[in-house]
Amino acid sequence: MRPAGIGYPRPFLTSRTPTSARPGRAIRALAVIVAGAAAAAGCGSGATRTGTPASTTHTARAASAAGAPSGRRATAARLAYRPLYSLPAPLQDPGAAALPGGRFVLMGGLDAADTSTAAVVLGDPHGARQAAALPGAQHDAQAATLGGRAYLFGGGQFTQYDHILAYDPGGGAVTQVGALPQPASDVAVAGDGSTAYVVGGFNGTTALDTIVAWRPGSSARVVGHLPTALRYAATAYAGGAVIVAGGSTPGGEASDAVYRFSPATGTVREIARLPAPLTHAGAAAVGGIVYLVGGRGADLSSQTSAVLAVNPGTGSVRSVGRLPQPLSDAGVLALGGAILVAGGRSPAGTQAGVGELVPAG
Repeated sequence: MRPAGIGYPRPFLTSRTPTSARPGRAIRALAVIVAGAAAAAGCGSGATRTGTPASTTHTARAASAAGAPSGRRATAARLAYRPLYSLPAPLQDPGAAALPGGRFVLMGGLDAADTSTAAVVLGDPHGARQAAALPGAQHDAQAATLGGRAYLFGGGQFTQYDHILAYDPGGGAVTQVGALPQPASDVAVAGDGSTAYVVGGFNGTTALDTIVAWRPGSSARVVGHLPTALRYAATAYAGGAVIVAGGSTPGGEASDAVYRFSPATGTVREIARLPAPLTHAGAAAVGGIVYLVGGRGADLSSQTSAVLAVNPGTGSVRSVGRLPQPLSDAGVLALGGAILVAGGRSPAGTQAGVGELVPAG
């Protein structure tokens, strides 16, 4: 079981029961698969500054770095919900990543008893099953797909971890392949297919403002800094940049800021403000648009059912749909022309349903 914290705003090792206990990411047939949002439809994620810091600007202008033109051309779809199936068990806070062949993987997380799990769940739009196990139970890590393999970054149980784990969907093996500059839970992760960017987090003492880049075979290094430290931000890669939305600040408040980090220039810019402060949301990019699914405010039971679209090129933010119930702490990922949202927590508890948001009309 986990003591408090990886569930902000409580510090990670202050109490709550032992570790995993914690009360409380015309497009081609865009489908946003939502696992855990279906109870109402019948179905049951102060660093030491190592590396070379990037210059950071904090402005309200729309970003103009690499990839912005494609973001301006992108158009967000209006979405409607449709239920599909249930996961093997309720789940929140997993590390979620897409895999080749239209599959996805969910690694670790918290079960219905708020206990950390080591389960590795393999699924597709038709069903899911447990296929492997992590070296140990953990939660509050995030994942990215690089070169056909899924990688899990950080996380924790009784303490924070610095490991980078690789899941091989062919043989089912999970191995440690690297390490972060420091232990970190509560991270957000976005990948461009070859490099993963680990944003913010918590090292056991301090919330982090770092952006860490890692690719297989190399060492992880700090490549940028956010204007403020963040935990539980929603992050996706689109338009040649990493979009970072919301998150929990060091004071425990939810943020309403949307930042754009350009790996090409090493700069961070604020490009938008959300309609309301948001943390513990999921994010994924489809067709050049970043979709934010669910989340909550600073209160543990303040989940939202909102689905928002962020245009990385223009900085526009608008509502494009709603889940059938409020949901936070889900694993969100793009799966071909779809966005998968795995597990999650509603005001009623941890959920297990799978559904999809599809273009309305």
